[in-house]
Amino acid sequence: MGTKRPIQVIAVTGGKGGVGKSNISVNLAMALAQMQRKVVLMDADLGLANVDVLLGLQAKYNIADVLNGGKTLQEVMLTGPGGIKIVPASSGLQQMATLNHAEHAALINAFSTLDDQLDVLLIDTAAGISDTVVSFVRAAQEVMVVVCDEPSSITDAYALMKLLNSEYNVNRFRVVANMTRTAQEGIQLYNKLNAVCERFLDASLQYVGAVPFDENVRKAGQKRRPLLEVAPRSKAAIAIRNLAQKIDEWPVHHTPRGHLEFFIEQLIQSQTQSLSRSFG
Repeated sequence: MGTKRPIQVIAVTGGKGGVGKSNISVNLAMALAQMQRKVVLMDADLGLANVDVLLGLQAKYNIADVLNGGKTLQEVMLTGPGGIKIVPASSGLQQMATLNHAEHAALINAFSTLDDQLDVLLIDTAAGISDTVVSFVRAAQEVMVVVCDEPSSITDAYALMKLLNSEYNVNRFRVVANMTRTAQEGIQLYNKLNAVCERFLDASLQYVGAVPFDENVRKAGQKRRPLLEVAPRSKAAIAIRNLAQKIDEWPVHHTPRGHLEFFIEQLIQSQTQSLSRSFG
């Protein structure tokens, strides 16, 4: 047997609401699952618990039930279309800042049990730059920033990257342009962001690709089903499958950074740091 492929942990973020981040997260998860990858999608958008709504699923339990020992992670997870697993959002995630040692251990153990049934962990973060968003993004290996062509999306994405880069030394971001009208628009958007980052940040931006504006996205949302299921041949669905192909080729490091335990330890550590900064 070869060495176990490390788990890829990708945070999907954007700085601003309304850029279609959850929609991209859900459909990327499905596209990766169609490529025979075992995918867990963690809904870390505490305010809007979007993912189960987008998929027409109802969450009975959430991560808080894992922390208090009432449920295992397997019992909390929902099975979505294409066999993707979903960890539902919960205000319990905010408790991660104040976990005791037993809860730390419980959380790390909970995620370690997924090791053999997981290739990719996608984290759909909330909008904005709250401590919780920063914690999730810092703990991930890859940070995918979703932007669309409006000034507030660009300024909010830049604000998030600036914070992560200057305060937490995150120095690589992957950019996805969403709801673009032309292929050029995506590249221009990336160039705008990249020009500012090159000037003011010590970070590299890499362009992953664009997802075109597509009326089918709204139709899928109304049906509470993922785009890839409702309109698999639509322009946006094809673009998302192309993104998934690229993501699948990203190198996954055979270091602790490739493992879930590391992700959870980072998450807890960053929450504790932000807590001591708030009260320090």
